[in-house]
Amino acid sequence: MNSIIEKRVGRNIRDLRERAGLTQELVAAKLQTLGCDITRSAVAKIEVGQRHLYPDELILLARILSASYEEILDASE
Repeated sequence: MNSIIEKRVGRNIRDLRERAGLTQELVAAKLQTLGCDITRSAVAKIEVGQRHLYPDELILLARILSASYEEILDASE
């Protein structure tokens, strides 16, 4: 995946998480309870574009953040 796109997607996730009033730790905990093996550090890396986002994580993040896939994956500036 293109690193610029990964950074934009990560920024979207961070913005949506902050808008929802959630910490990275809480997002990781919610993902874990839904079956994702992920740490707070991995969430942080996703948000800065240093780690790929897996499809199962995308699906669950959309649910946790009450966001659409389009909001998460919007790569426009």
